[in-house]
Amino acid sequence: MHRVLLALAALLALAGPARADPDALWKIVDQRCVPNTREYGEPKPCAKVDLAAGYVVLKDLVGDTQYLVMPTAKITGIEDPAVLAAGTRNYFADAWAERHFTEDAAKRKLPRDALSLAVNSVSARSQNQLHIHVDCVRPDVRDALTRRQAAIGDAWAPFPVALAGQHYRARLVAGETLDGADPFRLVADGIPGAHAAMGRRTIVVVGLVLADGRPGFAILSDEADPATGDRAAGEDLQDHFCALAKE
Repeated sequence: MHRVLLALAALLALAGPARADPDALWKIVDQRCVPNTREYGEPKPCAKVDLAAGYVVLKDLVGDTQYLVMPTAKITGIEDPAVLAAGTRNYFADAWAERHFTEDAAKRKLPRDALSLAVNSVSARSQNQLHIHVDCVRPDVRDALTRRQAAIGDAWAPFPVALAGQHYRARLVAGETLDGADPFRLVADGIPGAHAAMGRRTIVVVGLVLADGRPGFAILSDEADPATGDRAAGEDLQDHFCALAKE
């Protein structure tokens, strides 16, 4: 019970400051989850702390099935040069490997095309610690990707229909995991102008079963545009209450 109360207190502490303190997530990671793991072998309030790999998993306060994967190092977000630095870990691969937390919360095994990862642009986030949202994808987004998978190839191209009201570029990646395919690098190296303006971009990864039956992913990216009100909030493609788990 004592541990439960401590975890609850930590999460409640995050709920208020998260709106005002842009370092609230970083403080949870650096001042609670990591020290608790080192000193007591207890990751609370995080669900998991992997000190060797350098990341944590934290249940987000919003929704039933949303988790965050964050580095234990101070990396502000998608715009941080560390994201593309040589030797930086593929945190998207880690996030996909931890999708079982979303499945556990949903209380069922989910098909890969029901699961997604998202990183918002600078203008669409409130926290200055890199965090990858792990959750179910919206049913309409899943259906659009399934119906129009033939329009997604191995190179970046505009996806033919809007997703959650915004227009994305898309490309396919084959493979059961994201090992060897870091979406940060795919965006920076493959979309003209992206490397110099990563902070304006959002990235969403959705699991797919490719047309030939192999496992794979749709990698999606949008760029913030103040003129149209597009904040590049890839998280909008996710469903934090996981309607697909109820089908």
